[in-house]
Amino acid sequence: MVEKAGTEFVRRLGPAALRTVVSHAVDGWPRDAILHATPEAAALLDALAGVEGTAGLAYLTGIAAGYAQRAAEATVETVWSGPGSHHVPVRATAAVLADVVREAQRELLLMTYSARPYQPLTSALQVAVSRGVTVSVVVETLQGAGSALGGDEPYQAFAGIDGVDLWHWPSSRRSEPGAKMHAKLAVADRYVLFVSSANLTQSGVAKNIEAGLLVRGGTATLRAAEHVDALRVSGALTRLL
Repeated sequence: MVEKAGTEFVRRLGPAALRTVVSHAVDGWPRDAILHATPEAAALLDALAGVEGTAGLAYLTGIAAGYAQRAAEATVETVWSGPGSHHVPVRATAAVLADVVREAQRELLLMTYSARPYQPLTSALQVAVSRGVTVSVVVETLQGAGSALGGDEPYQAFAGIDGVDLWHWPSSRRSEPGAKMHAKLAVADRYVLFVSSANLTQSGVAKNIEAGLLVRGGTATLRAAEHVDALRVSGALTRLL
């Protein structure tokens, strides 16, 4: 119970928050005081209540240290769509996007300006949902794009996938005329971040010359997910369906 509660807590709030809760518990703070400082710690404290002595706190300290170390280690790869080069080996956008979706075990965030049905991505998302991954997609709308996008609403590329949460940036929340929801990224489990110029279309993923970066570990992946969380909480991003 302590392992599960500690892991879930650190995944949501990070190792620093976990260390803070442990520190308060070691200092003898009462439950109400800890929850006042960190309301998300309720399940964590419930799990600790069933453990004798300081073993549970020591275990949580280890979890925080392990996640902090992992967060400090990051790798970065370049990713391209379009023609390849024999002189500079790079990974292809379509393959990397599929890998990111397949790797997600708990949560997956996608952001795109334009989107069109792309069967490899649709199939990968359906499989992800079936294994219990929470999938959220932030996408531009025809109204938000003005005359820059035509045809079906971009969200229609995902509307047939049961279990996908669709979000957008309402035009009424845009302070500058002509502002666009132009971000293109994918985040898996707050550990893998793929930032690209490619839209989630067959042209963007496989045909155009597009460039991106695949980041594993470090703080950038967590911060990207946290930023989108904050935009949703503030109402800057709202549900489409």
